Amino acid sequence: MELMPFQLDERLAGDCFELGKLGFCRLLLMNNAAVPWFILVPETDVTELCDLPANQQAALWAEVNSVAAYVRSAYAVDKLNIGAIGNIVRQLHVHVVGRHEDDYCWPGVVWGSEWEVSYDEDDVARMRASMAKALKELTV
Repeated sequence: MELMPFQLDERLAGDCFELGKLGFCRLLLMNNAAVPWFILVPETDVTELCDLPANQQAALWAEVNSVAAYVRSAYAVDKLNIGAIGNIVRQLHVHVVGRHEDDYCWPGVVWGSEWEVSYDEDDVARMRASMAKALKELTV
């Protein structure tokens, strides 16, 4: 049986910029420049985090931790929001969002909140370069 190639959910593809690939996950940047918001998408057809084999769970969390450390160091955030909700997009993905007490929807959630600040291609290129320098395992 031939495996299907990994395909990113079309809603994630439409809402985000792909920054590159970590060991197990694709790294995305949500097109919301109001907060640092990254999404890790494991290259798997499993939809629930608890259903991943233990070694893949460990790989996913190591990559989440790397991105979270980057967000903390690059943005001096007040709080990190990390979650794998997936009610609208069923493809397994984990959000890593840096929050500030003065951001546009504090103390509420960023999911479903409207924002007006998007990234342009130059912003994305700078972010991709910064992330590649900080996260040695990121291939762009």
